[in-house]
Amino acid sequence: MLWENGWVIILAATPIGNLGDASRRLVEALGNAEVIASEDTRVTIHLMRALGIENRPRLIALHEHNEQAKAAEIVELARDTDVLVLTDAGMPAISDPGFPLVAAAAAAGVTVTALPGPSAVITALALSGLPTDRFSFEGFVPRKARLGALRLLAREERTMVFFESPHRIAECLTDMARAFGDDRRVAVCRELTKMFEEVKRGTASELAEWASAGVKGEICIVVQGAAHVEADLGGGIAQVLALVASGARLKEASAEVAEATGLGRRELYEGALAAR
Repeated sequence: MLWENGWVIILAATPIGNLGDASRRLVEALGNAEVIASEDTRVTIHLMRALGIENRPRLIALHEHNEQAKAAEIVELARDTDVLVLTDAGMPAISDPGFPLVAAAAAAGVTVTALPGPSAVITALALSGLPTDRFSFEGFVPRKARLGALRLLAREERTMVFFESPHRIAECLTDMARAFGDDRRVAVCRELTKMFEEVKRGTASELAEWASAGVKGEICIVVQGAAHVEADLGGGIAQVLALVASGARLKEASAEVAEATGLGRRELYEGALAAR
C-alpha cells in the first residue's frame, strides 16, 4: 500500500485480551502486509490465524534484545514497502519494542504512522475510579531499590499507572504503602478485557493484604496522585537520606530528589551531609 508520502512504518495496536477488539484497520493491514516486524512472530501467526487471515508476509522478530540492531534494517526496508510493526498486545513503543525504531525512522526521514487501538494503560486508568485529567505512565516498577524508586514519586500529583508482575504484586503494594502512605488510593486492574477481568480498589495497605493470597494474570496498578504541597527542604533531605539508606550514593540521591521536588541539588546534598 503506497501512502501519499511514500512507504511508511505502521505501528499497529493489537488486542490486549479480547480478540473482538481487533480493529477493521488492523485486520486490513494484516491481510495486505508484505513485511511485519513483531515482538514474537509466533504470537503474530496465532493472531492472524485467529482472525482468519491467510496472508503470508515476511516476518521479522523485533524485541527488546535486538531492536537497536534491527532498527536500521527495518527503516531501510520501509523505503521500498510498508512495514507493519506489532507487539504481543497493545500499542508498540509503549513499554514494548518500538521506540528505537521510531527514533531511527524520524532521523532517517521515514514516515511513521499508527493504527490506534487497545491500550492496557488507558483501559486501567479509565476503570480505576481515580482522576484521569492528568496522569503519568511509569512502566514496570523497578525490581531493584523499589522502595527508593517509589519514594521519589511520593509527591507526584498526577495519577500514576504502573505495570507489575503477579509474582511481585504483594511486595510492590506493601512498598507503595510505605512510600506513599497507608491511605493512598490504589486500583489493581488485572486480566483487562479477558474472561476473568477484575478491578480491586482500596488503599495500598488493603490491597497488599488482598494480594498476599496470590494474584494471577496481567496486572496494571493505578495510584492516586499526592495532594499538592509546597516543596519542603527538610522533607527533601529526608528523601535523600532514605535513598542513601537503600544503597544510593549521596550525590545521585540528591540529584534525583532535586529533580522530583524542584529543590536545589546542592542544598539537599549539604543538608543530607550535615544530617549524617
